[in-house]
Amino acid sequence: MSIKSINPATNKVVKAFEEMSVSTVEKSIVKSEQTFAIWKKTTYSERAELLYKVAGLLREKVKDLAELITLEMGKLYSQAEGEIALSADIFDYYANHSEAFLADKILHPSHGQALVRHSPIGVLLGVQPWNFPFYQVARFAAPNIMVGNTILLKHASLVPQCAQAIQDLFLVAGAPLGLYTNLFISGKRASELVADKRIKGVSLTGSEAAGASVATEAGKHLKKSVLELGGSDAFIVLEDANIDKAVEWAVVGRINNNGECCVASKRFIAVEKIADEFFDKLQNKLAELVVGDPMDPSTHVGPMSSEEAAENIIDQIQRAVDGGAKIELGGKRIKQAGAYVEVTVVTNMLPDNPVFYEEFFGPVAVFFKVKNEQEAIDLANDSPFGLGGSVFTQDIERGKQIADQIDSGMVFINHPTWTQADLPFGGIKGSGYGRELSELGIQEFVNKKLIRVSDLNDPF
Repeated sequence: MSIKSINPATNKVVKAFEEMSVSTVEKSIVKSEQTFAIWKKTTYSERAELLYKVAGLLREKVKDLAELITLEMGKLYSQAEGEIALSADIFDYYANHSEAFLADKILHPSHGQALVRHSPIGVLLGVQPWNFPFYQVARFAAPNIMVGNTILLKHASLVPQCAQAIQDLFLVAGAPLGLYTNLFISGKRASELVADKRIKGVSLTGSEAAGASVATEAGKHLKKSVLELGGSDAFIVLEDANIDKAVEWAVVGRINNNGECCVASKRFIAVEKIADEFFDKLQNKLAELVVGDPMDPSTHVGPMSSEEAAENIIDQIQRAVDGGAKIELGGKRIKQAGAYVEVTVVTNMLPDNPVFYEEFFGPVAVFFKVKNEQEAIDLANDSPFGLGGSVFTQDIERGKQIADQIDSGMVFINHPTWTQADLPFGGIKGSGYGRELSELGIQEFVNKKLIRVSDLNDPF
């Protein structure tokens, strides 16, 4: 079976890779385990040196790598360049701060002396998605390599050239064989790998179904897992918000990465006093967006990541309409080669609609008008997901109080949910568990070992 790289702007196959044999995967696991035995004994400065080199190569090769992203999953080229820059920043961030993050924590017990020391746990399996093919890998690999773990990485089948390029970057940077290994295998085979006793933990970013499969295997074999799954972020606009600024950020929050983003703003909730103004301005701005070639600087929205993704979201829109929702803008395929879908706005989405609780993973904005702040909070929380969310208000203290009441892992005030190296990232409910990025992200796959020192006079 081959893994095909398909350009979603044309739906043409660009390149194909053969899936790894069982014996090749076995050799990869053996090598990763052997390398761990050596890598765990290296110093933080030695590990940091490698990450600095990877970051430097990312910046040096930004144009070629960004083109690969755009070619394989349809991201606008300018945004692909931004993803490479962010990935490099993440490698630098952990190279700079990991030693401090992992420093011994001195305890003060009632008797004797004690400390907590952080140590690596071994070979880790990462299962990563196509929508941010470099950033997603960076936020998993960088902290764990600094811990002293080694990485086996099963990337999404849509981005095999990106997957290969990342491994090549590590090798060119001087990483020992087995430190970071790309696995060209299916998702099913990746889930089965979790049972391997040599693999000590697994991190997955992807769908709820994939997360449930991996979590089931990890739980069955008593292994640590971190999951970042879907999201249906609420974007709340209150009566005192700066409406023009809220509209500006709403467009970015919904359309960034062609709308194929876990933390995209997906449910726009406006209180009735300003709802009509916000809705009209938002719809007008969305109607102006140009959908087209992701390499063209004048394009605002590229294709969906695949023909299957385009078909799925059109089906989802139709099911929403069949359930009583109304299309205010778009809602159709664009008649040209490639996986193109119109920017879409949907209203009248009620709880009994069969897609009310689903995630729209594409350029589809769902709009709600509510009476007041409390209804906005209640609607925001009426979701199986709990990844991120936004509150727009000029009263910052009020925004913080509302943030406290929103059931999600992240809430941004006067900004759509976003990401950067020094902010923790993760969710609750159906959006998964665990955290990535910041100091919290390096604490997931470590042994926090207690070391206690007693003297002969300590009581039993």
